[in-house]
Amino acid sequence: MSEQSRPDFIIDVLTREFGELIAVDPAAFRRKFRKMAASPFAFYRGSASLFYADQAGAYQDDRFLTEHTSRVWIHGDLHAENFGTYMNSSGQLVFNVNDFDEAYVGPFIWDLKRFSASLALIGYSKALSDDVITSLVRTFAGAYLTELRAIAHGGDDAIGSITLDNADGVLRRVLQEARLNTRVDLLAGQTTIDEYERRFSLGDGVYDVDEQTAATVTAAFQDYLKTLPSHGDGISTGIKDIKLRKGVGIGSAGLPSYNMLLEGHTQALENDVIIYMKQAQVPAVARWIDDERVRAYFKHQGHRTAESQRALQAHADPWLGYTELSGVGQLVAEVSPYASDLDWSDVNEPEELTGVVADLGRAVARMHSVADDESSHDLVDFSTEEAIVAEVDKDEAGFVDVLVDFAHRYGDQAREDHQDFVDLFRNGRLF
Repeated sequence: MSEQSRPDFIIDVLTREFGELIAVDPAAFRRKFRKMAASPFAFYRGSASLFYADQAGAYQDDRFLTEHTSRVWIHGDLHAENFGTYMNSSGQLVFNVNDFDEAYVGPFIWDLKRFSASLALIGYSKALSDDVITSLVRTFAGAYLTELRAIAHGGDDAIGSITLDNADGVLRRVLQEARLNTRVDLLAGQTTIDEYERRFSLGDGVYDVDEQTAATVTAAFQDYLKTLPSHGDGISTGIKDIKLRKGVGIGSAGLPSYNMLLEGHTQALENDVIIYMKQAQVPAVARWIDDERVRAYFKHQGHRTAESQRALQAHADPWLGYTELSGVGQLVAEVSPYASDLDWSDVNEPEELTGVVADLGRAVARMHSVADDESSHDLVDFSTEEAIVAEVDKDEAGFVDVLVDFAHRYGDQAREDHQDFVDLFRNGRLF
């Protein structure tokens, strides 16, 4: 019997991951797949399921994985575009990893491999040589290990969170630009004022809800408040308007999301707050990790997503919580005016890229070190930084070489997969 072809493997993996959602909203997935067809990197962003299917098979390398380093809280979709700014619960602007929809507990090196391959794809799209790409991956790995060791040794030499106090270059500019954003501008873009009261604007992808749906969402909102620290003391709880939004991004195709407009901490209209209640999905990496303790830890996928973000992001969004809507887990968080993503189109020359990549390596180390025995979460009950450093120190050069080799090999694979995907999709073989 012949071995399955790569195109057939891609069909199998994507069908297993998205088949049920495609059946519910095929139009949303046609939009998603056309966005994925735009470039190898866009395809890579939208096909985490394929990446993990490969990690469990042909690309597996477990030299640095032990019982502990295989059970680290990981981001799950750590590619180069999942970084940006947020306002933390202490009122400080931070540049860090974002978008925790795919977070789970698993092998730490899977995060690093996924990021390294994304660097190769970005480097190729900018016509950088293989040597420059190698240098960037080595820079990322070196910065990650330097920061992780500093944290493991007590933290005195660790750089810590990237903020306006210590950022420079590109990331300082991203933080400064995010600081210019205002709640007034965010509200102006999504709402209108009618009869002296603010309401959501209707537009593309934004829909009214009927009274029964509004009542169901409101009840779910009340349950959500109980999941906030101190049960949401001191935050707004009065709902002024509710609208349905349909996910149109690469990662959220077809998923329903409800936006709620809340009365701010005063009656001034510029203090109103927008939060979203989004259906959460099984993370791609979870399909390849057989760990009942991890699986049983979460009530539902909304709980998993919120707890993962709290675990991986120091001083997370104070609005972050979870609830259930009609028996389905939901993530709830603020639509923040201070969220701004790193735009790689503005970063092109090797010297500038090197500085950014080093900062991202430190940010990933910080993320991996937060959720362990010193946090409020008991799922990972050991020091992750000490466990990872202990394994990598046995062969640091070999560890870095693994990431470099993987970046080039899987970057090549992703470009080939992208071409196969385009041909499959345009010839009607996906759906």
